[in-house]
Amino acid sequence: MGTTTADNDWKIDLFKFRPYLRDKYCIEDAFYFLGFYDLKYASLYKALTRAGFQIRFREHDEIMYSMKKGNVDTDVVYEIMWSIAERDDFDKIILVSGDGDYIKAVRYAIQKNKFGKILFPSHRNTSSLYRRLSFKHKDYLDREPVRNIIEKRVY
Repeated sequence: MGTTTADNDWKIDLFKFRPYLRDKYCIEDAFYFLGFYDLKYASLYKALTRAGFQIRFREHDEIMYSMKKGNVDTDVVYEIMWSIAERDDFDKIILVSGDGDYIKAVRYAIQKNKFGKILFPSHRNTSSLYRRLSFKHKDYLDREPVRNIIEKRVY
């Protein structure tokens, strides 16, 4: 099972990606945020769980079921801020995204010395807001050495 990058020309193999995160960044708890549960994606959810990710679905009111929006940005920012404020049992946050909506949370986590890296799936689809971010705090998953480790191969 793979998850497609924003470039859509390669897929990340979840069963290679999770060990990569554990081995490279010492990540014990890896959360995968999704908009809402949809039965047609049940196999993806099972694969994510089997690969070692903890799935976090966006909270929705049952009345709004037909109008559910998958936007999880606020949930991700909340988890980052809550973890910094309330948890002492973690070292650094590693974020996988190219979305510029997280820049303020990233800057705050860096200021509090609780930020490791943001891993961008793609060079082409990374927000320009991260341009000034030090290379100490960012990396690209589509770089050849990394992509060769985590790419889903189709034979």
